Amino acid sequence: MDDHFIGDVTCEAAAGVPCFCSVQMVAGKVKKPGKRGRKPAKIDLKAKLERSRQSARECRARKKLRYQYLEELVSSKERAICALREELEMYKQWCSAMDQGKIPSEIKALLTADEQKTPAGGATKTSKNSKTNGISNGSS
Repeated sequence: MDDHFIGDVTCEAAAGVPCFCSVQMVAGKVKKPGKRGRKPAKIDLKAKLERSRQSARECRARKKLRYQYLEELVSSKERAICALREELEMYKQWCSAMDQGKIPSEIKALLTADEQKTPAGGATKTSKNSKTNGISNGSS
């Protein structure tokens, strides 16, 4: 018999009988020693390192492009905000002028342009929203 120790316990294996000393019980299941699953392929370490470097380069390039796109998007949105603020300020000035009884020259220009577009006989083109036009004129 072969005697060998596992911790403080002596294992006695008979000749020809397999020894289960290295078998562990984990959560009620028998766990055998050794590696299971896929064996790692023997890849050239230099090739693996080069692939990793190339992947990192591509990742940095994608990140750079993404940040450029986002910066352009932000700047275009900022320009749009500035234009809208200027337009809002102009409308505020028009309103304050109209509150004082003055008609701004820009509004006069818009009104005269509207008058020139409509025919002189007072006949207007029928619009698609005839129901809303009829209600606003007082007829139904």
